[in-house]
Formats: sequence, C-alpha cells, structure tokens
Amino acid sequence: MTVMSLFKGPMRQHIPGHKELSDHVDIMEVKAGSKVYIPLICGPSVNLEILVKEGDHVSIGTKVAQCNERNVVPIFASVSGTVAGTQKLMHSSLKPVEHLVIENDGLYERIRSFEPLDYQHADRTALIDFMMNAGIIGLGGAGFPAYIKYKFAKDVKKLIINAVECEPFITADYKMIQAHREEFVTGVAAMKKMAMAPEAVIAIKKTHPDLIQFVEEAIKGMEGFSVAAVPDVYPMGWERVLVREIMHAEYEKLPGEVGAIVNNATTAIAFGEALLTGTPIVSKTLTVSGNAVKNPVNVQVPVGVPASEVIAACGGYTCEDVTLIAGGPMMGKTIVNDKFVIDRNMNALTILENKPFDSIACLRCGKCSDHCPAGLQPVRIAQAVKTNDKKAMEKLCAMDCIECGLCTYICPSRLDVTENVRRAKRQLMLAKK
Repeated sequence: MTVMSLFKGPMRQHIPGHKELSDHVDIMEVKAGSKVYIPLICGPSVNLEILVKEGDHVSIGTKVAQCNERNVVPIFASVSGTVAGTQKLMHSSLKPVEHLVIENDGLYERIRSFEPLDYQHADRTALIDFMMNAGIIGLGGAGFPAYIKYKFAKDVKKLIINAVECEPFITADYKMIQAHREEFVTGVAAMKKMAMAPEAVIAIKKTHPDLIQFVEEAIKGMEGFSVAAVPDVYPMGWERVLVREIMHAEYEKLPGEVGAIVNNATTAIAFGEALLTGTPIVSKTLTVSGNAVKNPVNVQVPVGVPASEVIAACGGYTCEDVTLIAGGPMMGKTIVNDKFVIDRNMNALTILENKPFDSIACLRCGKCSDHCPAGLQPVRIAQAVKTNDKKAMEKLCAMDCIECGLCTYICPSRLDVTENVRRAKRQLMLAKK
C-alpha cells in the first residue's frame, strides 16, 4: 500500500462525511412493488430500440431495449412479469424520459442473459465484446458504456479503480466491495487485462483502514495489483484529481492522454458478476441517508422501482419539509418529488431537512475560484450568465465545470454558485444546437 498526497491546498476540502449513519448496517434488499419503470436512457442518449411489445412476458434478465446510437448498450428487465407499454416520466437527470412499464408478477423468475466467461482464458477482444453485450455502464458517473474506454485503450500505464466515495453520506461502494469480494477482484483483473495495463491501482480513502486491509488481502499474491490510500478530501473521487494524486500528471481531455483508465469500483463488481454468473445490471445498491429519513441504510433494489417505495422501505421521512436529492448532496440533483425511479447509475438518495436560509450579495472574496478543482472562476462565470455574455462564458471555460458543488459549499454569501455555472453550460449547449 502506498500513501499519496500530491498537493495540499484550497482546491481540496475536507467535508464532514456523515458516513456513520449507514456504514455499519448490512445492505437491505428492497423488493419491487406492483410495477417497475425501466428508464429508456443511456448516458445522454434516449434513442433506444424497444425489443418487446405490450403483453409480452419477461423474466429477470430478458433484454428489453438497446441503444444503437453511436454505442451499443442493451437494457434488461429487472423483474418477471408482463410488459404494459411505455410511459413518459421525469428522470433523475431532470428531463422527461420514456420508461418501459413492467407489471411485476412477484415470481422473480430469472433467465441467464448470456453465458459466463472465464476472463483468464479469454482474449482482450472477447472481453471487450462481452462487456458491451452485457450492458455494463460506468456506475460512478453519467452511465456511459464502459467498454468504450477499453476498445480504444492505448499505452495504458495504470488502471485506476475508484473506491474513494468522496461525497458525504454515501457508503454504497464501501459496503459493496466487502459484500462482493470475488466479483470485485474478478472485475478488476479482467479490466486490467482489457486495458493491457501493467498496474491496477485501487484508490481508497486512508480513513478507511478496514477496507484497505480487506482489499489488500483480496489481491494478495496478484502481480501488478496495489492499493493507494488517498486523502479524505473532496473531490478526490473526480478522476482528474485522482490521476493527479496517483500518477502526478495532468491531462487536457481524457485520462488516456497520460496513460490512465479510471473506473468506479461498483462498475468492476458489475462486470465481475456478469463474467461469473451471466447476470447483467438488473438491480442497484445505493445509499439512502440524510437527517430526514428514519432509517439510513444501503439498499439493493431492482432497477425501475420508484424512489417513494425505496424511501418507504427505509421508514419514510422524519419531517414534512424535505430536500430530496438524487445522488449525494454535492453533485446530486434536487428533485421536487419522489416519483422518479431508481436507475442503474444512481448511487444515493439523500434526504435532508429543508432549512431555508438567506443569501447575501457576492463578497468578491474569491473563495470559489480558490477552491475550484478545475481551476475555473465561478463568480465571473455567474456574472457572464447575468449579462447573457456567451463569449465570456466560453472564454471562462464554463463547460469544464464538473458540477462538484464545492463553490456553493464554500461560499460565505450562501449563493448557489454551482447552479449559475450549470446555467452557463446549458446556455452554451443550446447555442451550439
């Protein structure tokens, strides 16, 4: 194990984690209700081909849809039952999305979606094709197809597995690694082979010595595998910061420029499970936590179950006026109600007591710029938004914002600086259409 810290400074901030609310409780299984609603979306694409029709019987693992736009990504049924058509619902990405409705028969019949594959006897091309056909997506971000990183991999020096989980409240990765040791090790080893990387480095916060020891024991004797203990600062889980920390390198657009591939720990687990059992992503383990939910816990839930049912299984709300966030409190999106469903790349439901506060005018203190891990000037971007100056937004590199939320967190005026930068990004994207 190596202990690394490339730099100390305002661009990284320790944030109270509140991990103790859920990290000591076993993962709880939540069954689906009478219906599930499978989101027909993959990354930014909503152009999916539906492979079943109303009235068809499906089992857990039946391929029900596939994205054929640029990248191939299949989607599978999460319950057994009858297809009841499609319905447009608000997605956790804050846009309306078509959902495939399946009436749950309660039998939970499974089929093997594809044959398992022994990664040790498979070549790189076979593994990449397997990952594509299994529908493995990145489970730590926007849900892009995971196989793309490996298909075009070249001169990779390190495969970095991100088990940092730097957002407050979220402990799903922490619990999943411990519950799925074989799947995790299998997934990481197969990814290393696909990347043709001499090293696989598993990044874990140094404040988790128990997880570090667990993983070190799991990879003991495996050549080219190591654990890197990284500082408990935010946003250490952002791949650019992680590459800085582990490889002491900067890149312009993609980690591949400096010989790195970064994948989330739960992506490795999902891939490992697919290789070992022929099971695609039909359920999701996520953290339900915060000061306004009765029983904070990590839950395993079928994809497509409404958030309202998951929250009810955790004891419900503790007060009437809550802020419901799909994701963590820093990078998640605030949703107006709990009618949206659990998607494959959702890592948390954060439920906080809504405490209104007054903001004041910007103090020009510069803290948002000092703390920005992307090196931006959020306050100047916000000014450009107010004047609708798109040239200034572009010049200030608003599109480089990762929406980590640190500028809002650090702002002494209690301004939602991050939302202003999001607006700039939306305006620039609309201008390009």
